[in-house]
Amino acid sequence: MFMIYKHSLMYFITGSSGIPNIPDLAAFAEVDGVEVGYCDINNQTIQPRQDWVKQALDNYHGHLRMYTYYCFYNLPDFFTEFISILKRQSNQTGGVHIVQKIEGCEWNENTGEVNGVLQYGYDGEGFLEFDFQRLTWIPLKPEAVIFTENLISDRNDEKDYFTKICPHRLKWYLDIGKSSMQRTVLPSVSLLQKTPSSPVTCHATGFYPGKAVMFWRKDGNEIHENVYHTDVLPNDDETFQMTVMPSEDWTSYSCVFQFSGVEDNIITKLNKSTIRTNWGKIKLAMMKVRNTVDGLIRYKEKNYRPFLVVPVCAKKVKMEILQAFFESPFSI
Repeated sequence: MFMIYKHSLMYFITGSSGIPNIPDLAAFAEVDGVEVGYCDINNQTIQPRQDWVKQALDNYHGHLRMYTYYCFYNLPDFFTEFISILKRQSNQTGGVHIVQKIEGCEWNENTGEVNGVLQYGYDGEGFLEFDFQRLTWIPLKPEAVIFTENLISDRNDEKDYFTKICPHRLKWYLDIGKSSMQRTVLPSVSLLQKTPSSPVTCHATGFYPGKAVMFWRKDGNEIHENVYHTDVLPNDDETFQMTVMPSEDWTSYSCVFQFSGVEDNIITKLNKSTIRTNWGKIKLAMMKVRNTVDGLIRYKEKNYRPFLVVPVCAKKVKMEILQAFFESPFSI
């Protein structure tokens, strides 16, 4: 199977109103799905999540100043006005409201292709997105039309940032962080079954980086039809996990984990004696995903939508998880 080396630099931000004990603004950044920095709005500090990011901010003061201005001056004013306009449009004076923004870029190392991503969500639904091919804003809700008339005075500048400046920054991050970003950690692969009548699931966890594929093979042939795949999901320790489930007839199957940067595949033959079950009271703790807390799931698709609503019971949710949920930029 051909491996696609696709890299990404994504900025996530969420502005909110009416939620007690939660910051009005929270932001973080990811490189290749790994959190690298967080804006602590309450303490007015930039918090690096990786050692190489801390070194970069220490060595390049202009970079730190750029993020400081964007996080603590540009974004708060913009999001406050954004929410205020929406409240006036809908004649709302209170209540819980969430504005989410996702922006960044993707770079395909194989083809050199770059793509920009710029999307807004409001109260859990897609609201507005930028079409980089037509250089135009696309309103996803009637209330978004007013913003298409006021956002971005020079749309060519917008395209230049997302298709030139952002990819250049991404490549720089990949270079200075390569000792960490390019390390390889092999997965632990297990065959799991909930009940005797349940399908068998092949689950790989603890691997790094997240550029990997997993599939079933039967009699030497790759099987992709009638097979359920999860996306690659993050663990708490900055490694990743993924799951693949075959159709009901699972005799003669092997689970194949194919890792970028590793020549040999990791093959696990489907055998009843190797299947781990959670029948009775046994719980599969390894199946707990970082991004599921009290019913709050940070849903992440290939196109970075849809957006989710922070529940009213958000005060129950640990701040560290909210930091990973509140979505968008450190960029400028």
